[in-house]
Amino acid sequence: MLKVKNLLLALAVGILVFPSLALANELNTGDTAWMITATVLVLFMTIPGLSLFYAGMVRSKNVLSVLMQCFAITGLMSILWALYLYSLAFSDGGSINAFVGGLDKAFLSGVTVDAMSGSIPETVFMTFQMTFAIITPALIVGAFAERMKFSAMLIFMSLWVTVCYAPVCHWVWGGGWLGNYGILDFAGGTVVHINAGIAGLVAAIVLGKRTGYPTAQMPPHNLGLTIVGASMLWVGWFGFNAGSELAADNVAGMAMAVTQLATAAAALAWMFAEWIKHGKPSVLGIASGAVAGLVAITPACGSVGPMGAIGLGLVAGVGCFYASTLLKRAVGYDDSLDVFGVHAVGGIIGAIGVGVLCATQFGGAGFGGDNTSITSQVLAQAIGVISTIVYTGICSFIILKIVDALIGLRVDEDQEAEGLDVSLHNERGYIL
Repeated sequence: MLKVKNLLLALAVGILVFPSLALANELNTGDTAWMITATVLVLFMTIPGLSLFYAGMVRSKNVLSVLMQCFAITGLMSILWALYLYSLAFSDGGSINAFVGGLDKAFLSGVTVDAMSGSIPETVFMTFQMTFAIITPALIVGAFAERMKFSAMLIFMSLWVTVCYAPVCHWVWGGGWLGNYGILDFAGGTVVHINAGIAGLVAAIVLGKRTGYPTAQMPPHNLGLTIVGASMLWVGWFGFNAGSELAADNVAGMAMAVTQLATAAAALAWMFAEWIKHGKPSVLGIASGAVAGLVAITPACGSVGPMGAIGLGLVAGVGCFYASTLLKRAVGYDDSLDVFGVHAVGGIIGAIGVGVLCATQFGGAGFGGDNTSITSQVLAQAIGVISTIVYTGICSFIILKIVDALIGLRVDEDQEAEGLDVSLHNERGYIL
């Protein structure tokens, strides 16, 4: 009996001295406080960050339509996430667990005030992941800006997050096949950015070009709004990346550091590439470069070191610049606000790049899963990228065609010429 008491006493002392020995589901108030903050930061990325970033880049007659789409998506995704999306993404799917979750947590069943997810309340984890499900479809808005019906957008987004976002999220973070394969996607290179970027490209192609594109001039109407929005995205992204550690620890600290460095490098790389190519650096360019860096570091921020992050940012800045200019013109698609060029291309650069830069010889944290070499890790990353592109591309096309058959996707020519603010919402962003 004395031995048992001594053992329990030693265990209690050990937990006090080494908190990491505590039970995995014991509440950590520091982690919880950080994750509540990170959740707010990620929501801040969509409203107002992304909303203003996009709103400044469209023509003045469509500024409210973009703001309305982002705001409505925020409300819609919040409700759908609570009803069933959280369950599809993060609950046990039974025999099909590798591909999609089940409905065990539908209507937030079991997500009570006492429920835990690791060291934080499950309510906090659920809400944090909800903000990812909000911003991902909101990113797609930029690809079809100025020409999709608001009603069609709501239906498309509802179907898309169900068929595309929730399953891919489960593949990577919910115990699915890509996570088990050892893919490194710390904060959403495949789940968020490639997923949204490919859907945006498909939507832009299916809807067709804006009337007058590319011969008519369609410059951004207010780059002040765009740079403010980009600045908000940069700040909010620390919640996105450092928050994905789900704890206030050393990994979160490194994720914060490499996010700042990669973003800075990409902003400068795009600026100088544009300066060399066109003779002048632009505000739109440096803002877009910053977002490209944020995108590229997202899958890598838990695995690369500071110098690797700078290198990744430089590649992303230049790569996304050329994808959004030369590639876009060469192929001829009308991706209004360069969702594919920045998010899909930046996400691919980051997802493949982390397979190399995670190696300890480059200052990284090491390989994922059972991978033991750069070759095997890059292969795992490539499989994740290709599977996301193929799955999301095909499903997005099918969903768009279904919505088009049901109610039509695109506004008519008169509505487009008048602007979506007046024709769809009977309001004006600016009163002359």
